[in-house]
Amino acid sequence: MAESLRQLIDTYTSGPLQLRRYVAGMTRDQLLARPVAGKWSTLEVVAHISDFEPILADRIKRTLALEHPSLLAADENCFVNSLAYQERDLEEELRLIELTRSQLARILAHQPESVLERQGIHSIKGPKTVAELLKMVNGHIAGHLPHINDKRRALGLLEIPSA
Repeated sequence: MAESLRQLIDTYTSGPLQLRRYVAGMTRDQLLARPVAGKWSTLEVVAHISDFEPILADRIKRTLALEHPSLLAADENCFVNSLAYQERDLEEELRLIELTRSQLARILAHQPESVLERQGIHSIKGPKTVAELLKMVNGHIAGHLPHINDKRRALGLLEIPSA
């Protein structure tokens, strides 16, 4: 059974709270550490999420507002290598994620259920409905939480149980 717009919005707005749980109590040194070889630091993960939230929200907004808009792909490796992720402020990044999701959730709450079928055209993945875009963004934070737990474990910190 397909998820309703309300269910998708509820999942969308819960993501930042989950992310906050996973980074709570970490020191700046722990946030900057790269205890898992070849993987980003926790701060880099949060900065990545923060940078991609507006991109993902823009794709949804464009699909709501325009007929079959172009949705551009983005390469996260270019961002992490160029945008000073290790110099970012954790709280600022978390607030940006929360604000982006809060704003889009408010927009979505005023849409009819039929909006889930509107389509945009992703430059790599092809046609994507609003429902598919929301499911994709809903999986973004959730997909990074196990990696944060890997870092917590490697640093000798308690793992955070999934909700």
